[in-house]
Amino acid sequence: MGAALSLAQALGIAPLIAAELLPEIEAVMVRKVNEQMVNAEGTGIRP
Repeated sequence: MGAALSLAQALGIAPLIAAELLPEIEAVMVRKVNEQMVNAEGTGIRP
């Protein structure tokens, strides 16, 4: 979380706003990674 808040600060995003949005952003990222892993099955690519 510290790295994400540092990145947000570097981008000019207030830490309070970043902390509020990070859980939703993380949920989307996890769903997309899971989709990619499912789509990669059978291609010989292993996570």
